[in-house]
Formats: sequence, structure tokens, C-alpha cells
Amino acid sequence: MFLTRIILVRIFLVMTNLLHIDSSIRGDESVSREMSAAFATAWQAAHPDGGYTYRDFGAAPVPHLTYDYVVAAQLPPEQRSAAQQAEWDARRQVRDDVRAADVIVLGVPMYNFTFPSPLKAWLDHIVVPEFVPDEQTGVGPLVGKKVVAVTARGGAYGPGTPRADFDFQEPLLRGVLSQIGLDQDLTFVHTEMVLSYVVEKLAQFRHIHDASRENARKTVQELAAVR
Repeated sequence: MFLTRIILVRIFLVMTNLLHIDSSIRGDESVSREMSAAFATAWQAAHPDGGYTYRDFGAAPVPHLTYDYVVAAQLPPEQRSAAQQAEWDARRQVRDDVRAADVIVLGVPMYNFTFPSPLKAWLDHIVVPEFVPDEQTGVGPLVGKKVVAVTARGGAYGPGTPRADFDFQEPLLRGVLSQIGLDQDLTFVHTEMVLSYVVEKLAQFRHIHDASRENARKTVQELAAVR
């Protein structure tokens, strides 16, 4: 009996899984990758028995949506054509990754005031009827998962800044995730003024970037350490 309890406790601990997604094309120069890695490292230290899955959409992007996939998502398996079923099966891993995760960390750079197209393609493949919460009960297969979106922005887009209205990154990502219940435990951590070290005329704002970057690193480590 005692041994059975130990095994059950062990299984319970292992069932905590982190899905770590990067979407920057900048490789080692990427600040969003730096911050998502900081989260993952701290999370693994706090959850040594946890599962870990890493997907790099900058290096291996999810293909963009096809019509056959869209139709397949709306139909029961017995009504799908061979082409529709093939598309659905080809993206099964994308859906399985999200379903299996308890925690999701997204590395999200800002490109042209929003997020990269491979991340949009990923969203397009997981915003499907099977993941949409029930309208009456609010219950859904993804509801309750913790999501941390760590962003990197060339400028400053927070409330009260001159370019606040150009932030189509957080609002759009938050809105899309809300359709499948992934907004209920969603935290954004922004690193701003990244271009202050790239564009000379923005050099005067480097102190803002430095403070933002340090605060982001501290915040993601604190979020990851929560059990």
C-alpha cells in the first residue's frame, strides 16, 4: 500500500509539463529567446520531474493554414475527405503539444507592431472547435493552463507612450488565446527599447531598455518558480 502511494505521487509530479515556444528569427541575438530561456531554465529547476517540450518556430515554422485543415476541423472524421484527414493528421503534433502542456511560455518578438507569422500559423492550427470552451459552462480542454508571453519590442509601447496605439502584439495575442481559454492565466512580460542598442538615434533610451530587460528577467524567473 505504501509503495503504491509513492508510485502515485511520483506519477503526479511527472505530469507537470512545460511547452516552450520561440518565434524569433534572430537566433542568439534575440531578446525574446533570452527571456523565454530564462523562464524555461528556472521552471526546470523548480520542477525537476517535469516534462519539457521545445519548439523553435523561427528555425522550423509551422506551415500556414490550408483550406483542407479548416474544413477538417469542422467535420467529424467519417465525413472528411482523404486530403482533409491528411492535413488534420499532419498537424496532430501541434495540437498534442498544447493539450499535454500545463504551462506554456511563448517567446514573442514584435515585428511590424505585431507578432511573427509562424506564431500566427501556430495559433491558426490550435484555434479549432475541439479546444473552444463550452459556452454554458466555460469548461474546455485548455482552460486553466498557465501561459507566459515574453515579448521583445524595438520601441516603447506601454500605456501613455507616444506609440501605445501601435501595440497590436499583446491585444491580438490575448484576443486569439481567449478563444480557446488560454487567457485565464495569461501573463505578458515585456522588454522594450531593444533597438536602442541597434539604432544610434535611440541610444539615449538605453537606460530604459536596460531597466526593462532586467525587470523582465527577474519577473520570468519569479513566475517560473511558482509551483
